[in-house]
Amino acid sequence: MPVRTNLDEIKVSGAWLKLPKVTFPAPFAIDKTQAKVLIAGKGAEVTADGVFTFRYYLASGPTGKKLEESFSSKSDFTTAPSGLIKGFQTGLVGKRAGSRVLLAIPGPDAYDAQGGSPDGSIKVGDTLVFVVDILGAAVSQPSGKVVTPPKGLPTVAGAAADKPTVTMPGTAAPTSMSAVSLIAGTGPKVAKGDTISVRYVGYSWKTGALVDDQWTPTDGLLSSTIPGWQTGLLGKAVGSRVMLVLPPKDGYPEGSNNPPLEAGDTIVYVIDILYSYKASA
Repeated sequence: MPVRTNLDEIKVSGAWLKLPKVTFPAPFAIDKTQAKVLIAGKGAEVTADGVFTFRYYLASGPTGKKLEESFSSKSDFTTAPSGLIKGFQTGLVGKRAGSRVLLAIPGPDAYDAQGGSPDGSIKVGDTLVFVVDILGAAVSQPSGKVVTPPKGLPTVAGAAADKPTVTMPGTAAPTSMSAVSLIAGTGPKVAKGDTISVRYVGYSWKTGALVDDQWTPTDGLLSSTIPGWQTGLLGKAVGSRVMLVLPPKDGYPEGSNNPPLEAGDTIVYVIDILYSYKASA
C-alpha cells in the first residue's frame, strides 16, 4: 500500500455542522498526522489542556468507509485534547472555534497502543480519516472591552491575567444584587443548563477579607450554584470578568462554613468565565 505524504486525495464537501461527504482512494495510509483547515473559524483557539466542543466524522483508511459520526444526532462532545488520541492533540491544538478540520492520523497516533478498537473495526496500523467541526473552546483569561462599574460598588484591581483584588466602598451593604461585566467578553453566552468553566474570588462585604479563593479553573453546572450565580451569570459572554454583589438572599441566607461567611453578610464575587457548554450526552 502506498503511503501518502499529503491530504490532496481526500475530498470533503458539506457545510459546517452538517454531515460531510468524504471520499478518498482506499486503501489510504498517511506518513504522519496531518491536518488541513477546510473552513476557518474566528473563535477561541483550542489549547492542549483546555476543553473544547466538537462533532466528528470518522472513516477507515483501509476501506474508505464511514465508521461513525456524530453529525446526524447533533451529538457534541466536550473534552481536552490531552484526553484524546495523539493525532487529535497534534492536529487540533491551535485551531479556532468555528473551523472544520480534516485530519489523517496513522496508527501510532491513533489506536495502535490499544491494539486497535475493541469491536475490531480499527486494526493496528490503520490510518484514520476524521472531519472535525469545532463548536467552541475555552479561553485562558478574559478578553474584551473594559467596563467601568457604576459608582457605589466595590473596586476591583488586577489585569485580565491576574487574580483580582476587591476593596469595599465603606458603605452599608446593598439590599439588591448587582451583576456587572468588568471585562465584556465576546464568546458564546451562558445559558440555562450549561456547564461553566470559571475561576473566581469571593470577598466578605462586612470584613473586606478574601473568603473564597478558586483561581484554578473549575467546571460545574450553573444550576448547581447559589441563586446569585444562576441569575447573574445567565447571558454573560465567555471571556468576561463579572462582579457579582450578592446580599444574603442571593448568596448565603444562613451564612456558610465554606466559604466562611457570617449570616447576614453580603458576598462579592469576581468571576472569569472561561467556557460554557452543554454537557455531552
